[in-house]
Order: sequence, then C-alpha cells, then structure tokens
Amino acid sequence: MTIRQILLLGNPQLYQKSVPVLAEEMETIRSVVVDLRDTMMNFREQYGVGRAIAAPQIGVMKRLLYMSIGDVSTVFINPQLEGMSEEMMEVWDDCMCFPDLLVKVMRYKSCRIRYRNENWEEESMDLHGDLSELLQHEYDHLDGVLAVSRAIDGRYFALKSQKRLLDTW
Repeated sequence: MTIRQILLLGNPQLYQKSVPVLAEEMETIRSVVVDLRDTMMNFREQYGVGRAIAAPQIGVMKRLLYMSIGDVSTVFINPQLEGMSEEMMEVWDDCMCFPDLLVKVMRYKSCRIRYRNENWEEESMDLHGDLSELLQHEYDHLDGVLAVSRAIDGRYFALKSQKRLLDTW
C-alpha cells in the first residue's frame, strides 16, 4: 500500500498542464494507478468523501484519472471530454487539494468522456448529473485548473463546517 501526499491549494504544480500517457509507459502507469487508489482510499477514510482523483494531485503530471464508486473502479488514460450539454448546473464543489473548503461552480449537466483503459483500449462513457460534475472536476486537474478558479464569483466560497448554512444562499 502506497499512500502519496496530496498536493494542497497553493502548490504551483497544481496549475501545470499534464502531458499524455504513452503506450510504452503503461508498466509505470500501473503503479501510479495503485498509488492513486491507495491515496484516495486513505483520504476517504479520513474525510468520508472521495470518489475520484487525478494524477497531478499526487504530483504525477500525466493525463490519468482514477475513479471508484461502489464496487466499480475505472481508470481513465488520456481522457477527452466532448459533447457538453447546453444545460448547466450549479454545484458546491469540493476537492482533496482543499479538504475544508467548498466552492460554488457551474458545470455541464451532461457530457461524454473518451479515454483509454488499462489495456490501452479505447472506451467512452456518457456522463450525467453528479458523475458529469465529478469527471469535469477531475479533468480540470489535468489542465491545471482548480475549482477555485471556476467559482461563480468571490462570494461563493465556504468552509465545510458552515455547510448547514449553504442552503440559505
């Protein structure tokens, strides 16, 4: 079990764009996937949340995402988002890089993600609602974009300890 340190808000590396994974790097990438899983599960144990993580969050500047919801885990290698819906939704976004902060952002209600799996096969998945929001958030990490940069305006930040008050906004 390898738990990596999650880079925190303010670390300049979080604002860098990641580079694509090459087919010949897959042996190394498999160990990064294990690190992503272990790190995310450790975060989930500590904070009670965490459904996906991007490689840049642990300092690996590759276009790689790991998601685990229920009993299903998915690895997204070189993902591409497409087919964004016209309909948007407001969400209070959180992030492992700023675990005590919520940021209200706008996300596409649905989209499609194309990617390669761990066998280097091309796949795609239609995303709606929470899943769409989640993978847009993780995809942003690959481009060096944090949710704090997408805040609707300067008023839409809140500490998680104040979550009970957010419904009044």
